[in-house]
Amino acid sequence: MERGVYCVLQTPLNDDDSINQQEFMREIDWLIQRGVKGLVLAMASEVMRFTAAERRSQWKLALQYINGRVPFIVSVGGESTAIATKLARWAELDGANALMATAPAIFPATSSEIYGYYAAIIESIQIPLIVQDASNYMGQPLELELYGNLIQKYGTDRVQFKPEAKPVKERAVALQQIAQGKAKIFEGQSGLDLLDTHPLGLMGTMPGSEIPWAIIKLWSALEENEFDKAIAIHAVVAQLVSFQQNIDSYVAVEKYLLAKQGIFSSTHQRGPVRTILSGETKREIDQVFEKLVQITNY
Repeated sequence: MERGVYCVLQTPLNDDDSINQQEFMREIDWLIQRGVKGLVLAMASEVMRFTAAERRSQWKLALQYINGRVPFIVSVGGESTAIATKLARWAELDGANALMATAPAIFPATSSEIYGYYAAIIESIQIPLIVQDASNYMGQPLELELYGNLIQKYGTDRVQFKPEAKPVKERAVALQQIAQGKAKIFEGQSGLDLLDTHPLGLMGTMPGSEIPWAIIKLWSALEENEFDKAIAIHAVVAQLVSFQQNIDSYVAVEKYLLAKQGIFSSTHQRGPVRTILSGETKREIDQVFEKLVQITNY
């Protein structure tokens, strides 16, 4: 897979909670046309609110429509090793290019059990696995020792990382030290930590799908050492991320902006949800969005 921006797909829903397939395909086309390096189904895609059968049906639809235009990464995390390994085998069989997995969050587990969980997923497949620490939203931070043990056994091509626990930069630095600078790391805070983590040799960033044009320009500015430009774009991106304090608010803001840009016709989420955007919040988001349009010349 190439280095760059890998957008996490939002899932457009009908009022009956079914997937709006036409709008899902429109989103995929729009993101590819914007220049993303890959697409991802993950937590912000609401996968945790779908049954295993629904998750498989969705990624098969995406794979069929993407048709090899860009790499496709599928999240297979679950609350048990049995669930995660079954999803992993299905996704590899169906054609995913790589997988990603969060650790179980509902049931506390020991460090050795979490290692066993990830090792079982890795050994059930041949494609790469991205270990996602999503403890900003769910569960506990993964121990750095876990990363080291997985790298030592499986190498830096087969096991990759998306560290989101705070402090992100310091943990990413420690991870690269463990891997002797060879760790393949994805930033995962909607571009919020890109200024700090890009110099560490990132594989890419995994923002949402609502402002790909802005995150791609931010990434490109950093790649080209245009730091003033990157800082200016990042400042406005950070303002937008300030509205996204939990996973439901991430989804709400992303769907709102996708609808604003004509990609979705509805902002419907599967409930129950923690965050519902007020009219005043939407107006504030609109103001930040317009600033982002102006500063990126979109």
